[in-house]
Amino acid sequence: MSSPLLRAVLVALLVAAPAASFGQGAAPAPELAPRRDPGPRGLAARERQRKCGAEWRALTPADKAAQGPRWPQYYSRCVRRLKEQRA
Repeated sequence: MSSPLLRAVLVALLVAAPAASFGQGAAPAPELAPRRDPGPRGLAARERQRKCGAEWRALTPADKAAQGPRWPQYYSRCVRRLKEQRA
């Protein structure tokens, strides 16, 4: 039977051998789909997010606590307010 030393040598050779010697070349890079430009709804959503984010950063911690201490709650109300102003 094989000795532990022989097993260790075989494992070391397999680990040290380059992958190309086993017929496994480098995998070709996957082709990426071209990026689409956002539509008018996506642009409007991005603009609302930027406006709400600027407003959120301008608030003091006390104002944030009064408005709703977390960003998701504030953002939801802000988007609703901006949509109502637009309509």
